Amino acid sequence: MGRAFEYRKAAKMKRWGNMSRVFPKLAKAIEIAAKSGGGDPDMNPALRTAILNAKAQNLPKTNIEAAIKRATGKDAKNYTDVNFEGKGPYGVLIFVECATDNNTRTVANVKMYFNKNGGQVVPTGSLEFMFDRKAIFEFDKTEEMDLEELELELIDSGLEELEEEDGLCIAIADFTDFGNMNTKFEELGIELKKAELKRISNNPQEYTQEQQEEIGKLLEKLEDDDDVQAVFTNIA
Repeated sequence: MGRAFEYRKAAKMKRWGNMSRVFPKLAKAIEIAAKSGGGDPDMNPALRTAILNAKAQNLPKTNIEAAIKRATGKDAKNYTDVNFEGKGPYGVLIFVECATDNNTRTVANVKMYFNKNGGQVVPTGSLEFMFDRKAIFEFDKTEEMDLEELELELIDSGLEELEEEDGLCIAIADFTDFGNMNTKFEELGIELKKAELKRISNNPQEYTQEQQEEIGKLLEKLEDDDDVQAVFTNIA
């Protein structure tokens, strides 16, 4: 059950505490989901998940509705997913996921952030194998919930780990089983707090506080960019 604990530890250290950075990214995720699968959450599982995660981060209802309206309007933007891999100060490994309507701008900006903050972008595929891509689900444990029985229910849908800490449950599966797991939770009537795809380092490294502060300068630049949706590292 160690991976769930490590994920929870990383989640507690998450830097996206600033709503001015989080809200635009959540809205963009809703736009992308609505544009690709339609603006009705009941008919679009990806949109339901994007809205779920947005609500978990307290994105106002008006922002959610506005994002769906933008995506389904005649002037909706076309976003492309693009990833970057790089090394930062002290050799830290960094994986950056972006959604952009201007690839030239995004490439130039991401390379600039790395170059000006002691890092460099490396060829695509150089570091991807250093991260395991996982589907992560969070939900509250209820009094009537038997975790051993639930674990058996979820295994056929791809469950790899299930852990509970202070009433919060974390279920982990391979990213390819995201849809299967999501559907199973809906069938079981379990209300999720979050449902996300994460890249978790399979060889996390320790860094001193001083080193992390320097690394953090690069991470903040990346996370501040509107095109960047998520940043993952191998920091333990």
